[in-house]
Amino acid sequence: MPQPVLLLGAGRAAHGGYPLARIAAVRPVVLADSSVPGWARPFLSGHLQADPAREAETAETVARYAARHPVAGVLTWSRAHLAVTARIAGRLGLPGLPYETAAVCADPPALRALLLRNRVVPTGPEDTEGPLVSAETVVLDDEVRITALTRTTSLGHSVHAHDALLHNPFLRQSAQRAVRALGLTHTVAHVGLRLTGRGPRVTAVAPHLPGDLIPWLVERATGVDLVGVTLALACGAVPEVTPTRQRAAAIRFADGACRRTSREYWVVEGADALECERAFDAA
Repeated sequence: MPQPVLLLGAGRAAHGGYPLARIAAVRPVVLADSSVPGWARPFLSGHLQADPAREAETAETVARYAARHPVAGVLTWSRAHLAVTARIAGRLGLPGLPYETAAVCADPPALRALLLRNRVVPTGPEDTEGPLVSAETVVLDDEVRITALTRTTSLGHSVHAHDALLHNPFLRQSAQRAVRALGLTHTVAHVGLRLTGRGPRVTAVAPHLPGDLIPWLVERATGVDLVGVTLALACGAVPEVTPTRQRAAAIRFADGACRRTSREYWVVEGADALECERAFDAA
């Protein structure tokens, strides 16, 4: 049996269900969290009773477990757990973010200050207009590869393999400079941007899998499996990042009234963005 991976925090089903199921199909997953959500139980091979917010205690609990049971990798998809994940990875000699980098990424004011020091322009109070997008990025050593671009509205997200913005040099430069300013290597990074009249402005940099089923959208549109990439990097393996599909995929969230009576979201796939919109209209 393959060695297990350790997951810090399960999160909500809408964010964690898809990646957890995909990872569990490849390796056993041991969850380190205060409790186990019911939706996560079918995908877990073990549970460590630990509160990731208590960093030192959680690191000790994991170290005792790893002394008896070898662990292949450690990961999280929660910004709040980035620092403890990095601390554990460093203690166990496993791949992961440097602790200082993880701590900055988990602290929005510190992240903003670091970006400014490196001449990467974050959003300010005057940057309230313009489309919101995110560059779904895989960082391998010095290579910063934007695998997909997610467009975000109040209704949901969409990914198109042939999105024209993928060829926008200013957007690509902003995403790459943000990644390099943080010194990120060997990670999946979700770089949020607002496209203002003065150019792209960075809204966030999250060196972990994004939520809202964005990894599903990226895989259905491009064939790039961000969950598989994340798992490979956490275990010190070389990931496959070659696109194999030229499609579009989208998710639309239900409003508050609908959420009480029906599904919370719909996902569709099509040849392009227009076909996805027609699928939503017909739902």
